[in-house]
Amino acid sequence: MAIRLFNTLTRKKEAFRPLKGKTVTMYNCGPTVYDYAHIGNFKSYMLADLLRRFLEWKGFRVRQVMNITDVGHMTEDDVADARGEDKIERAAKREHKTPKQIADFYTRAFLKDWKSLNMLEPMARPKATDFVKEMIDMNRELISKGYAYVGNDGSVYYEVGKFRWYGRLSGNTIEQLKAGAGGRVDEQEGKKNPLDFALWINNPRHIMQWKSPWGRGYPGWHIECSAMSMKLLGKTIDIHTGGEDNIFPHHECEIAQSEGATGRKFARFWMHVRHMMVDGRKMSKSKSNFFTLEDLVKKGHDPLAVRYALLAAHYRTKMNLTEESIEDAQKCIDRLRCFTRDMKGFRGSGKSTKAGKVIEKARKGFDEALSDDLNVPEALASVFGMVRDINRLSEKGISSAEAKKAYGQMLDFDRVLGVKVDLPTDRCPSDIRKLIERREALRKEKKFKDADRLRDQIKKRGWLVEDSPEGPRVKRA
Repeated sequence: MAIRLFNTLTRKKEAFRPLKGKTVTMYNCGPTVYDYAHIGNFKSYMLADLLRRFLEWKGFRVRQVMNITDVGHMTEDDVADARGEDKIERAAKREHKTPKQIADFYTRAFLKDWKSLNMLEPMARPKATDFVKEMIDMNRELISKGYAYVGNDGSVYYEVGKFRWYGRLSGNTIEQLKAGAGGRVDEQEGKKNPLDFALWINNPRHIMQWKSPWGRGYPGWHIECSAMSMKLLGKTIDIHTGGEDNIFPHHECEIAQSEGATGRKFARFWMHVRHMMVDGRKMSKSKSNFFTLEDLVKKGHDPLAVRYALLAAHYRTKMNLTEESIEDAQKCIDRLRCFTRDMKGFRGSGKSTKAGKVIEKARKGFDEALSDDLNVPEALASVFGMVRDINRLSEKGISSAEAKKAYGQMLDFDRVLGVKVDLPTDRCPSDIRKLIERREALRKEKKFKDADRLRDQIKKRGWLVEDSPEGPRVKRA
């Protein structure tokens, strides 16, 4: 099944094939580690994880790089030449720590959440501060080729008028930007044109400083990703992902400086996640309307239910994450786990031959849906269709071999979904567990009426008890 992905650059779905054989190079814009990552951030990272899992499921090798931004990302980042205060520097002042202490602390917090959400570890997580030399070298190249210049304020700027394709990704032409469309224009002294953006910043007040041919300073936000991507993945990569707020200015500027330096296409496919909404507004730290994974865990939600909820909505649709949607996600995971458990332990001697066709149909539907720009809702419909149909067939009688195939297919689907379908579903509270133990004791004493009353009581509390030769099994009602 051929893969088709929506390319922001061309605004249409295109057939995807790697540039080199079966190896896919993919760069993902990672976190700026000045605070805890919120769930809206993780929706963007979930695209990267899903895409990698699916490509590997299809037999590709994925060389994935996701950066850590620990310098240069300014608070006013909606203009190409972002201004304001460095986010790491501001956090350091707020918490009375060094920039490194801030970056290290929030990097650890991010990686903890990453692991809790069962995301695959990328090939590399480069820190911006470890690649300053590469950024300086890239600035030299841009100056020598006439794309950049040293302003009279000592900073190095990219001259956007020299790059004929500037605005191609976002749809913002230079004329539109001059008129004020697509973001604010920075009227800063030292530039030839207000639209030019900084590649190297001369600011004596900034805490973090490095030596350069243009004096002490620090890198601009955009140059960081270009330098790290090209150093680790090469001059042209297959896929670049991020949130839709990265399209302009960050990714637009990445293209200009990367292609200006190399003369080659920077990224063949650009994929962007739509915003997550809270009460009809974009989830954002600046609006103080965000919540973190830890916030949801403290309310009793399983991180894997959060993962499922983030996956279940197509990445190019706006999503309004609610506690109800996470609870629904938990029910879906429990249903998948119950089915997986039942197929794993199934001992039947039925002679039905229909299960194999059901499994093949589900696998084909799963593949077709995800090959169509990662259509997870349709892929999940195929998975649950298989669960429904196999359950119906098992009532009439399927063989142990067919149940084993269904079990194996669920594990195969989970290579992409990553919700751990082979985990037990009996994560019930201790008080419910005690009621189940009391009921089991009554059954052994042949006090079946009392045992039935306890089962009804347990059901009212939201749990179902199923008796089996191996003992009682419990799942959410």
